[in-house]
Amino acid sequence: MRLTSFTDYGFRVLMRMAGAPERSFSTMDLAHEFALSRHHLTKIIQQLVRAGLVRTRRGGGGGAWLARDPAEITLGQVIRVLEEGQALVECFGPGRSNCTLMPACRLRRELAGAEVAFLTHLDHSTLADIAWPDAPKRD
Repeated sequence: MRLTSFTDYGFRVLMRMAGAPERSFSTMDLAHEFALSRHHLTKIIQQLVRAGLVRTRRGGGGGAWLARDPAEITLGQVIRVLEEGQALVECFGPGRSNCTLMPACRLRRELAGAEVAFLTHLDHSTLADIAWPDAPKRD
């Protein structure tokens, strides 16, 4: 299974927040830390806010921080939030599929089972397990 870069960076942000849950992070600092555009980072944070995983406050002393204890947020939950609307394969997506094997395709059932197993496995680990306490070192 391949995750989108949106999810990859979302995990990086959450790992960083989980490593310092008492702190708030500005989008500018996080964008610089992960060499990511501030615009793209803002979209990621907005998605995390809508899901209730992150809180934000504007202005001086503002920023973004985890809305819950990192030990309460599973990795599977994060993927479900950030990969929402991203079908594993075309026939899993909304609307009509162009697959010529449907409806007799047996691969679809196997892939659906693998996707469930993948997420179920990740539901056993939390952000606390993968917290990144320090800013990555940049050369």
